[in-house]
Amino acid sequence: MQAIDLGAILEQTFIVALKLSAPALLTALAVGLLVSLFQAVTQLNESTLSFVPKVIAIGVVMMMAGSFMTATLLTFTRHLFDQLILVGTT
Repeated sequence: MQAIDLGAILEQTFIVALKLSAPALLTALAVGLLVSLFQAVTQLNESTLSFVPKVIAIGVVMMMAGSFMTATLLTFTRHLFDQLILVGTT
């Protein structure tokens, strides 16, 4: 396998990792911002107030985005195995 092929596969791997982690990370960011704003307005500093809504929101988003994440990972895995077969034949 040439260095260019490995670079392309590495780039695709990072893009897939970003796609798979984006829903959970963006949800945690948005919920954390809203909870922090709520805490600043009400001056209520409770540690569970920031943790529980994030866990619930991330769980809901993971259930909604699960099929997208599975399809993305399966497509990438099939692509990698196709690349592996091409390397084995040369």
